[in-house]
Amino acid sequence: MKALVYTGPEKLDFIEVSYPTLREDEVLVKIDSVGICGSDMHAFLGHDDRRPAPLILGHEVAGTIVGGAEDGRRVTVNPLVTCGTCPACMSGRDNLCPDRQIISMQPREGGFAEFVAIPLSNVVTVPDDYSLEKACMAEPIACGWHAVRLAQKVLDIEIHAARALVIGGGAIGVGAALSLFGFGATDVTVLEPNEIRRGYLKKTTDLNVLDPADLDNDAQFDLVIDGVGFAATRETASNAVRPGGVIMHIGLGGAEGGLDIRRVTLQEIIFGGTYTYTAADFRATAQAMFDGKLGPLEWYETRNLPDGANAFTDIRQGIVEAPKIILKP
Repeated sequence: MKALVYTGPEKLDFIEVSYPTLREDEVLVKIDSVGICGSDMHAFLGHDDRRPAPLILGHEVAGTIVGGAEDGRRVTVNPLVTCGTCPACMSGRDNLCPDRQIISMQPREGGFAEFVAIPLSNVVTVPDDYSLEKACMAEPIACGWHAVRLAQKVLDIEIHAARALVIGGGAIGVGAALSLFGFGATDVTVLEPNEIRRGYLKKTTDLNVLDPADLDNDAQFDLVIDGVGFAATRETASNAVRPGGVIMHIGLGGAEGGLDIRRVTLQEIIFGGTYTYTAADFRATAQAMFDGKLGPLEWYETRNLPDGANAFTDIRQGIVEAPKIILKP
């Protein structure tokens, strides 16, 4: 089969590779759509030791099962494979499984290919009338869904009454904003510094999108979700959250700096890290999408998989309007 393979820093080659070998209880999915994630970009730049070359990247996948009893079933893929038996898995926090694996990270090849192998328990059926292009976005949106679900547990007010700020207008941030609405929020602001992206979101969504420079310095939010995760965005989150408020941190842009620990302590601000999603969160996100609760989800563009290297270059140069590029094998 053909695959877009990461072969070294800033190098992707569209080449012939072996078909996936199925493990026990796995199915083969013929890929229809696969999204480019920020973590793919980190790997492409050589910044992710967990993804050494050569490796097939890509974990935002939707397609059709081929072969076996499930042949022809349209699915979106939960790429996080867990053991199912450890205390974390048994308590419903399977995303914290110490033996977790994710496609696009060794030892599991990813979805920038014609086919991918995945446990049958990791797929969710996509209705016949629902686009597989949109279905592959269940993965990034589920990250925001998970963060909002955790936030509502610790917020001192109901989500519907909360004033929320989302930092970042990429797929993670947009997914978090839409998830907030899905949970009942009514007052949500998204910060996006890229003028091209900001304009696109204003045209294609109903989100209130601002340039960070235009944010009122005195504005205070009950809930802040950082979908970027750099020192500068953590600083923005620290400044924007009200006393007693909540910061949920999804982004993995950088490991250090920005968080005002003194303010977090003196004003009893809750800071929570949030990693991917549980299997239950993934299924709930997909169902909310299928039910139309997260809007039309038309904030993406498609390109052919053989042209994937150019898509990475365009993303890096900041000239892509849409929060998500979906590659088509």
